[in-house]
Amino acid sequence: MIVTTTAVIEGHEVKQYLGVVVGEVIVGANIFRDLFASITDIVGGRSGKYEDVLARARKQALSEMKQEALSMGGNAVVGVDLDYEVLGQNGSMLMVSISGTAVIV
Repeated sequence: MIVTTTAVIEGHEVKQYLGVVVGEVIVGANIFRDLFASITDIVGGRSGKYEDVLARARKQALSEMKQEALSMGGNAVVGVDLDYEVLGQNGSMLMVSISGTAVIV
């Protein structure tokens, strides 16, 4: 399946627009990751644990969006937008949301 942030896919004609598709994942940060991330923030460097969680959440949200497009009969998604939002008390959760338009090319 072709997934792109652009409105068109070079070399492909959009035959039909099927509608908006989304994928949303909410992940909670556990206390151990928070502790190690705080230490990393103090001494500098990147927080590998958080990056791993973000990467998994992004992949899962993308997979959900693609699955929704497939269930509508689509073979591509155009105009994809990816957003991150901090949720919960004290920012204890992160939502990864991805949306686009399912199309047939």
